[in-house]
Amino acid sequence: MKKIAIIALLVSGIFTSCVNNKTTDNSQTNDKSMEQLELTTEWDKVFPQSDKVNHSKVTFRNRYGITLAADMYVPKNANGKLAAIAVSGPFGAVKEQSSGLYAQIMAERGFLTIAFDPSYTGESGGEPRYVASPDINTEDFSAAVDFLTTLDNVDAERIGIIGVCGWGGLAINAAAMDTRIKATVASTMYNMSRVNANGYNDSMDEDIRYALREQLNAQRTVDAKNGTYASAGGVIDPLPDDAPWFVKDYHSYYKTDRGYHKRSLNSNNGWNVTSSLSFINMPQLSYAGEIRNAVLIIHGEKAHSRYFGEDAFKKLKGDNKKLMIIPGASHVDLYDRTDIIPFDKLEAFFKEYLK
Repeated sequence: MKKIAIIALLVSGIFTSCVNNKTTDNSQTNDKSMEQLELTTEWDKVFPQSDKVNHSKVTFRNRYGITLAADMYVPKNANGKLAAIAVSGPFGAVKEQSSGLYAQIMAERGFLTIAFDPSYTGESGGEPRYVASPDINTEDFSAAVDFLTTLDNVDAERIGIIGVCGWGGLAINAAAMDTRIKATVASTMYNMSRVNANGYNDSMDEDIRYALREQLNAQRTVDAKNGTYASAGGVIDPLPDDAPWFVKDYHSYYKTDRGYHKRSLNSNNGWNVTSSLSFINMPQLSYAGEIRNAVLIIHGEKAHSRYFGEDAFKKLKGDNKKLMIIPGASHVDLYDRTDIIPFDKLEAFFKEYLK
């Protein structure tokens, strides 16, 4: 049972545990039925604001009725209809962290971008809080595409997405479903279904998985009786002496000034514990081989998660699919290391396939 508890902690705790420069609100619609969100008016990102783009706050709704919050970045002095990119991730992060950084830098390079908080997290709506879902979170990407198609300054035929970490796998999942997504980048990706169902490096067998289900469903009973949802805990802090090196990698981002944010699940109390159940039961990437539009998978050479990206790439077909391994990079290096993240490659990829 000790082994089961450790796996549950790691999987559920860490993973179930990017106008003018004034912040304004550009909502998708004036529909009064849309949930009213409280959006911060200050620049509270973990990265500095660029003077090359205009920033504003926007909201839009997914097809489950959940209102999502996003930061929109538009190149200054942009003219005509632009190619657009929606960004989200990492899993357990918020738009003020890695996704916002990606979005702002891609806007500096000529794209209209949004970085959004997924359903139930950050400034986005949805109750109960801090729930993850392979279906709803895939839909969040399509809802972002919906929103982008409504903008007068966006070319609806030139929309791409970027998913970081767990949202990398969800981005590929969205590309398999949504043919409007013309180009997809998965950076330092996780397959959240696989890691929840199989553990790290596919170390869980059926018996361990069954015991994990028992443990998580027992928690559902407790939650039902308490009328609350237990949280799994974010990244472990302080670090134990025997913490795996990849946990130290996460700690160096989420629990330090480098990446800590007050709304980030991984920086604080983590996901709803029982979120793992739906990922265990619903495999992602089942139809990844049917994606006809372009996909670029980027991973670090030294990332503990590298096998997720390499195996996802094996599912893809066609000469518009690319895999790029970044020498010496760890998983978290691709969150914010602008000297390592291949933004020139991302720019060239999107310009090639969003034209």
